Amino acid sequence: MSDREELPTAVDAASLLALAEGHHARAVRALTTREAAGHLVKAYVIEASGRTVTEEDEAAALRIAGAHLGLGRARGSLGLAVVMLHAGGDGDYVLVSTWIEGYMSDLAVFVGPAGRPDQLRPGRAGLAPCVWEAAVLAHERDAFTRHVLDGDGPLADRLTAWGADVLEGKVR
Repeated sequence: MSDREELPTAVDAASLLALAEGHHARAVRALTTREAAGHLVKAYVIEASGRTVTEEDEAAALRIAGAHLGLGRARGSLGLAVVMLHAGGDGDYVLVSTWIEGYMSDLAVFVGPAGRPDQLRPGRAGLAPCVWEAAVLAHERDAFTRHVLDGDGPLADRLTAWGADVLEGKVR
């Protein structure tokens, strides 16, 4: 489709171009892999420009994740999870992604105002990861496949390799 061709009426060109104009890299860093609510958890922080995640914010996100993961076995959890605390430009988000049976994953998204971890609540039905969160989840999908599903050796060694395979730096 060339620039001169007419776009389908469902395409919101102005909004897409505004998103493209504002798109930028965000910092991502891994926290230590730890146990929470019977799960092995890899934790990440994503920070929008001008936002900084504190240790208090990290602890609050892990408390929320732990409460959610406490019900994991009832949802088919296999005991591995990824938790993200995203200090976004428009608020804070905690995502909890758990590997479940049948090569599937379970995702919970909690949302709240910036810098108010006490006000994080489950997001609306259908809410999915943003582009920056999806980049971390894509890395984690590949790490899970590479080390756990396709890895060699004892499961403990595979899980150690999975825990060490983290995404750091900037995501777009």
